[in-house]
Amino acid sequence: MDAGEPGSLVGVAMSTAAAIPLFLASLAATLFAARQLARRLDRLGVRFGFPEALVGLMTAVAADGPEISAALVALAKGEHGVSVGVLVGSNAFNLAAMLGVSALLAGAVVLARETLLLEGLVGLVITLIAAALLLRWLAVPVAAVLAGLAVGAYLVVVVGGYELLEHRAMPKRIADRLGRALVSRTGPEAASPTSSDPTHQLLALVVVDLVLIIASSFGMVQAAVTLGDHWGISRAALGVLVLAPLTSLPNAFTGVRLGLARRGAALVGEAFNSNTINLGAGVVAPALFTTTALLTTTAKLQLGWVIGMTVVCIALLAAPRGMRRTGGAVLIACYCGFVATQLA
Repeated sequence: MDAGEPGSLVGVAMSTAAAIPLFLASLAATLFAARQLARRLDRLGVRFGFPEALVGLMTAVAADGPEISAALVALAKGEHGVSVGVLVGSNAFNLAAMLGVSALLAGAVVLARETLLLEGLVGLVITLIAAALLLRWLAVPVAAVLAGLAVGAYLVVVVGGYELLEHRAMPKRIADRLGRALVSRTGPEAASPTSSDPTHQLLALVVVDLVLIIASSFGMVQAAVTLGDHWGISRAALGVLVLAPLTSLPNAFTGVRLGLARRGAALVGEAFNSNTINLGAGVVAPALFTTTALLTTTAKLQLGWVIGMTVVCIALLAAPRGMRRTGGAVLIACYCGFVATQLA
């Protein structure tokens, strides 16, 4: 049976009357826990003196918790269409909501070309690798190695870049470009105030947040499948049009705040990191342990659309004055086209 067809799944035993409150409660709990997790990881990063770039990556992982958890829960339940739909739909939504809306509200998203090259290149490479894996153009081990190399090189630059500059371990021209790429790249939030909570208490609460995110994602996916079966919504549409935008709300809120604060480098880093984490943790890593399902024609079209949106986004940001309001409107229009492919 095709992954996008209803009828083979788990939600049928639950009544619609029970599924609606379960979905809403699970969604609220997931978003709340993701926000708390991001704050606590931010405080731990400041307390341990982690580099700002590493703190940014940690909070990006926390903000991605709802998308990744929902996708992995769906995958574990055999809902391949829902899982892929959540991840692909989230990536498209992130570009439109974080960058497109920010450009509209703030007037522009501006950052150094070097920073855009660093963030955009890695984001595009991981998107292409994940797409090739889902389309079965790449073997799983090859995709995993390539993704690992890309992410590893990125971490070396953003986490250890300042140390490389201090040791002058590269030619001056490259060092100057690296310095410009790093100087404006800060974490996704302003530095957290110091917390009086003991470290062991913060760590215990981080574990609680993670458990709550996973448990709530389980309830959300279960309820969504039940409602989708009742209302005749396909698995793919359920992931793309419902779960993807709702679980991406933490990223959207963070992105708009950064955009209004004119922190273009942090905003772009957060957006592309989020998409990289989604595909790395939700597609490449699980493929090492489970077989990916064959994609429907619509899913293939959506993959191509996300790749196109990523390229368009990078091109708009590379303009001399950054992404202006017109560019933001173009990006949002691209997302509307992405949704239309599913509705069609």
